[in-house]
Amino acid sequence: MSLRLKLMVSLIVLAVVATLAIGVASYTTTRQELERTVDRSLDDAARRLGGRQLNGVPLPGRPTRPGAFEQILVQRIASDGTVIEAPDSGAFAVTDADLQVASSIDPDAQQRHDVEIDGEQFRVLTVNTGQGTGQVGGALMLARSLREVDQSLETILRGTLWAVVLVAIASALVGWLIARQVTRRLTRLTIAAGAVTSSGRLDVDVPVDGADETGRLGRAFAGMLQSLQRSKREQHQLVQDASHELRTPLTSLRTNVAVLRRGLDQLQPEAREQLLADLDSESRELSDLVNELVELATEARDDEPSQPMRLVDVADRAAERARRRFNRDVSVHADASLVNGRPAALERAVQNLIDNACKFAPAGAIEVTVSDATVTVRDHGPGLIDADLPHLFDRFYRSVQMRGMPGSGLGLAIVKSVAEAHGGSVFARNAEGGGAELGFRLATINAVSATPLA
Repeated sequence: MSLRLKLMVSLIVLAVVATLAIGVASYTTTRQELERTVDRSLDDAARRLGGRQLNGVPLPGRPTRPGAFEQILVQRIASDGTVIEAPDSGAFAVTDADLQVASSIDPDAQQRHDVEIDGEQFRVLTVNTGQGTGQVGGALMLARSLREVDQSLETILRGTLWAVVLVAIASALVGWLIARQVTRRLTRLTIAAGAVTSSGRLDVDVPVDGADETGRLGRAFAGMLQSLQRSKREQHQLVQDASHELRTPLTSLRTNVAVLRRGLDQLQPEAREQLLADLDSESRELSDLVNELVELATEARDDEPSQPMRLVDVADRAAERARRRFNRDVSVHADASLVNGRPAALERAVQNLIDNACKFAPAGAIEVTVSDATVTVRDHGPGLIDADLPHLFDRFYRSVQMRGMPGSGLGLAIVKSVAEAHGGSVFARNAEGGGAELGFRLATINAVSATPLA
């Protein structure tokens, strides 16, 4: 069953059930009120005919002739059930309940029940006529036709049924209109999803109008397609950039291998050592490039769970590793900034910043500062060229002055990827007094201490 049909059926069922509930309530209330009206008329007739007190209400005068009540049949019976006085239409049946009232010495004894007379339903009230003497005095039976009650109830029943039919038709029409309006954008969204599946294109037209849930779903779907399209473009760009960057070390490797084929023994010792050093350097560079490409392409960092952590801890570990690797003076000045992040990924980002500073600033100390969830790595090298600042964190970007140095151009791109994955951002600027400052900013999850820890 389609969603549109489900909505229509739901509205129809809801409307019909509500109409039936109102009709049943109206039918029941009207029937009770009509029955009370009949009972009140019988009570009034009993008071007037019996000249006695009924239900504690004083009765005026003496009894009158039974014929005085044209709508009520009156019948008197003795204590043994014998009919003493019957209506002109003939006596009607005396039940066991009537005999109990007639043979009772309780002057307030009475019974109500329904009886069928000549195929017509009557409401019967039987009251004791002992007049408070303490002796058996027979009973007075009064019967009133329920034809008017049945006719009124039948009218209500027919009206309710017609109302149910009309409400069902109206609710079906309204339900169809509402369901069509609600599912119209869903239908368009389904068509768009089918177009994406069949063609693989991500630039399809998606309905984003409306402020309801369907409109929000369309906007979310459009945003998802835009993210996928952006990711697809980035993957294509990564493949193109990677193929471009891989050509140089591969070409150099092929050249050196060709030289080796001509005979390693024919080379001078100095040339042979240079050739082997080039092979070792290029293979290491190629290995590093492949590893960083795999990390960017597969985004393996996302498998690491996020957890509350102090940035000073990852900064200390990264600095200690850089001291051992480069034999450089790397200092850390940090507050107690607490962030929600992936420790290994953030440590890799800080490590890349420190490695970059050690590589491009061969002299001077490296300073790592952590303040208010911001990591800043400063070197005391030649500084940055203004034209390079907007592109330093792009994949494979290397300034003209640094293209002769080893490296893949992916280290800072990984820093940017890690920062953005944590909802942060990166920055690069020239430091006052010389050198460069590169780093990233994250959001804290609590207040930080202003007292340096190291």
